[in-house]
Amino acid sequence: MLKDVWRDTLLFERRSKKEGFRKMTGVILKNFEEPDETRVFEKGKFEIARIGGLTIGRATYQPGWKWSVHVAPQAGTALCEVEHVGLVISGHAVAAMSDGKIVELTPGQLFYIPAVPHDSWVVGDEPYVSLHFMGAEQYSK
Repeated sequence: MLKDVWRDTLLFERRSKKEGFRKMTGVILKNFEEPDETRVFEKGKFEIARIGGLTIGRATYQPGWKWSVHVAPQAGTALCEVEHVGLVISGHAVAAMSDGKIVELTPGQLFYIPAVPHDSWVVGDEPYVSLHFMGAEQYSK
């Protein structure tokens, strides 16, 4: 019965003529184990989930990963130029700004990185995982 209620709730939509967009009348659940999109590059991947008008990304980078080496060829720029707001889940990485400033990224930290050229790499022998609440749509494109 609960399965039927869940299915019925998700199926109900109504079109708002005044606002010009669709409003969902039910709850939506998603899981990064079944992302909407996955961008794969050497030593890493960036998974995308689109939900509630947001695009959220999960970055997973293996030890030895470096943006300027493993993502730059795909992105077409020497350094990342995307603005980020995120949360480090596990592992350790750094963001190196073009002005020489280096920022440590460790578990539990919320971070904001402006849209200025920057590099990033994994530190140590543990995979790095972070969630991205801003910049996910543009990342590695």
